[in-house]
Amino acid sequence: MNPIDALRTLGRAADVPAPLVKVLSLRKRFALYPDRLLPWRFDKHSRAWRRQRIHAVNGVDLEIQRGDALCVVGESGCGKSTLARLIMGLLRASEGEVHYDGQRIDHLSAKQWRPFRQRMQMIFQNPYASLNPRLTVRQSLEEPIRLHHPGWSRSRIRDRADSLMADVGIDLGWSERFAHEFSGGQRQRIAIARALSVDPEFVIADEPVSALDVSVQAQILNLLMNAQAARRLTYLFITHDLAVVEHFATRVAVMYLGTICELADTDTLFAHPRHPYTQALLAASPRLEDGHVAPLRLGDEASMPIAPPSGCVFRGRCPHADARCQRENPEPLALRGDHQVACHAVEEGRI
Repeated sequence: MNPIDALRTLGRAADVPAPLVKVLSLRKRFALYPDRLLPWRFDKHSRAWRRQRIHAVNGVDLEIQRGDALCVVGESGCGKSTLARLIMGLLRASEGEVHYDGQRIDHLSAKQWRPFRQRMQMIFQNPYASLNPRLTVRQSLEEPIRLHHPGWSRSRIRDRADSLMADVGIDLGWSERFAHEFSGGQRQRIAIARALSVDPEFVIADEPVSALDVSVQAQILNLLMNAQAARRLTYLFITHDLAVVEHFATRVAVMYLGTICELADTDTLFAHPRHPYTQALLAASPRLEDGHVAPLRLGDEASMPIAPPSGCVFRGRCPHADARCQRENPEPLALRGDHQVACHAVEEGRI
């Protein structure tokens, strides 16, 4: 079976019924001015002083099955990267839970996190910032192997690093070079090799191709897809590029102001988007087969996450919003299959 055929079998049915990653009512709030003595504002509606906070993630519920390639899409500032860092334990949640393989992990100490660091890895957007400039390529790859396999011999660790470089297309003659001596695409290959060095089963990729040329993007995406097929990886892929989503994802979660507004498999989402925000995103993405498609016009601009609006967070820009949208926060509505949408207009049959 070639890698592409093998990839088609991933994400469609889990190896076990329980999800690998489960997120429950996850919330993250940041103090807007943490260094100020009085980081407060006066709320004219309640006539009271309130602490100013950024509501980056607002009650996200999410399940990721084994073998899945779940893409989270949305505008910049909608909370995608914060969600990824909460799942990885790089940030501590304000509320909610994160479960990995049936075990809650969001409250663990650094020492308790150690076994999960081997099973969960992250590829960051900027490899120049995430790679240690003082380490050579070989040292960057050998360091995590040595940490998680203290009983391995030096020759075995060296052979493992050589194998990783070969897998991601890095010439072995470059092993003593430093990160600044490589191009952006080559640095991202090194970052991918480092993430794969400890044989993880779950990988979060936070916009790993957004800063790369289009031709290099295709190479990195194919590398990730081949790695998934060969290693049975599960992905959470953060991006704002819908062309990448259509090429890579098995399922898609559309995020707006810290909430998931629509969740569906890739084919369903691109063929039958239901949430007005999803429709606007797809209409704004150029597609050769669309011809002359009238884009969906959104009103105003995105609200600030400092003070999310009451009711539906999208109501200020939605052409279908009514009085109920101002009062009530929409709950996810299950449609056909695994398709979910949080929209009062869809629930009431108005769209």
